[in-house]
Amino acid sequence: MKLLVCYDGSDCSEAAIDDLARAGLPDKGEALVISVAEVWLPPPNPDENGAETKLDAKVEAIVQKHRERAEKAVAEAFSLANRAKQRLQNTLPHWEISAEATYGSPAWEVLTNAETFKPDLIVAGSHGHSAFSRFILGSISQKILTEAHCSVRVARGRVEVDPTPTRLVIGFDNSKGAEAAVEAVAARNWRDETEVRLVTAANPLIPSVIGGVIPSIAHFVEETNESEHEWIEKSAEKAMSLLRQSGLKTSLHIYTGNPKHILVKEAESWNADCIFVGANAFGSRVEKFLIGSTSSAVAAHAHCSVEVVRK
Repeated sequence: MKLLVCYDGSDCSEAAIDDLARAGLPDKGEALVISVAEVWLPPPNPDENGAETKLDAKVEAIVQKHRERAEKAVAEAFSLANRAKQRLQNTLPHWEISAEATYGSPAWEVLTNAETFKPDLIVAGSHGHSAFSRFILGSISQKILTEAHCSVRVARGRVEVDPTPTRLVIGFDNSKGAEAAVEAVAARNWRDETEVRLVTAANPLIPSVIGGVIPSIAHFVEETNESEHEWIEKSAEKAMSLLRQSGLKTSLHIYTGNPKHILVKEAESWNADCIFVGANAFGSRVEKFLIGSTSSAVAAHAHCSVEVVRK
């Protein structure tokens, strides 16, 4: 497994590293920690022959001043990345971990490095602010979440006095995205006694005022809603079997309403460690989990970590 960890020195990025201890990661893998200095580094000014062209003395002084500041910022970012590397090595002692620093737009630099490094998972804090970069859901983290070609974990740490069994919520709608989320969870190396809840948000038919007083219509609506629940339970059997084969305690929970709210509420009331949501859940008869709506909303409002899964 390969991880790309975004780190900016903020409390949120520190919490994201702590969170990986409960992410079910394998014993061995490869990780790259990247810190981005959000500065402009003036490039050389070559002439047509490739040699540097001399600028006006005043302009040269300004450019040099900017360059010195930017180079200092990049050096400090590299120091941050190395610090994060050491912390991550304590959590993942058998992993091969490297650290890099760059400059520019944090979101695009992370995405550019992802194209080269090809991680299975990008890890970013839910938000943060430092002299080097800002990971704020709705801007940078949102950009990473929507533009990345791999899974993205918006990580939030938790204060843990005594170790407790890991609790996971999976948004389930029998779509390809939900299937990917289930497979991602089943493939991880979880602690003993880890529990999983498959959570479905169904949209039941509601009879109109007239329909409510006409027995035939009311009966039709009731039967349709019952068959909807039966269909959900039937479609979840394969997913639950796969999770149980991986040693996970698994249960199915069906609610009525908007998945954006239901997933967050369920995770909070159950004190879950992470919500797993498929990025491309289309074509379901129940409420859809869309990257532009539900996944982003859950990632923004959940009290715990949220992992948006792409195959």
